Amino acid sequence: MRDYAKAMLLFAVSSVVMLAGVCGGRAQTIDPNSAPNPYQVVEHWANLPEGRVWGQAIGVDIDRDGTSLWVFDRCAAKTCAGSNVAPIQKFDAAGHLVASFGSGMFEWPHGLFAAADGTVWVTDGKKQIVVQFAPDGRVLRTLGKPGIAGAGPDEFNSPSDVVVAPNGDIFVADGHGDFPVPKTNDRIVKYSSDGKFIKAWGHHGSGQGEFDVPHGLAMDSAGRLFVADRANNRIQIFDQDGKFLAEWKQFGRPSGVYIRDDIIYVTDSQSNEKVNPPFRQGIRIGSVKDGKVTAFISAPDAGTEMPEGVAADKDGNVFGGFTQQTDVKKYVRD
Repeated sequence: MRDYAKAMLLFAVSSVVMLAGVCGGRAQTIDPNSAPNPYQVVEHWANLPEGRVWGQAIGVDIDRDGTSLWVFDRCAAKTCAGSNVAPIQKFDAAGHLVASFGSGMFEWPHGLFAAADGTVWVTDGKKQIVVQFAPDGRVLRTLGKPGIAGAGPDEFNSPSDVVVAPNGDIFVADGHGDFPVPKTNDRIVKYSSDGKFIKAWGHHGSGQGEFDVPHGLAMDSAGRLFVADRANNRIQIFDQDGKFLAEWKQFGRPSGVYIRDDIIYVTDSQSNEKVNPPFRQGIRIGSVKDGKVTAFISAPDAGTEMPEGVAADKDGNVFGGFTQQTDVKKYVRD
């Protein structure tokens, strides 16, 4: 009897320990802000030309060299309308400006993608165009009808971002919600490498394959397309034919998404106590293989706005493009 009582006591104790472990695991799982932050911020890392200041720096990406940073900002302001400032700038690893172009071409800069062939792609959410540039600033291709919004195969309505697959196929996140133009599209549009329309998928909604502000795009090594479906507080994952594969909500309310070596970087620039709680703003970092968030670059103070655009160089340095703060910050590991 004594042995039986002892065995029951051990079982009870072990059960409590196991339950505590399970509950602790759940607590960590449901707390989306608990991942460690192994980064420190580097302020004013870029050497801007005299008299030039950052505008809303919405688009950032790493050049094919793995270290240089391309930035697409709103002409040292909140818009490029009426400005002669060049909104596309390239900085080397030391923060020195090495190229700038695009003056007088844009109204509301948004997405930027640096392709493997050295070309640079950008979107304008008000001019309704996607433009491909050579590294020296020559225009190589324009998709869309400048100034004309639409939902046809050769039209956009507030395109947010663009990404190019290894085979050259072009994917455009078309539709920024009701800003800066009303009743925009909520779809992904696919073109061949020579700019011919292949297909489009998605419409406004919250179901699988539906969108509410498709704000950013990225592609992993398996060719899966990751869409920052911002107003739905999720990332949707598709194959390149538009087949829905998965949705992830653990990265918050995503404004930007970037993938390098199958590490995913997601910016949350909108979550707060009223919007998508309990998530807080910041950059969540994880793996595309399991979707686990392993690091979280959080805001230094509650209420501080975090970036919309994000990129990471081959050395693991992270760059954030800020719109409200009008800045580009660099984050390095401690």
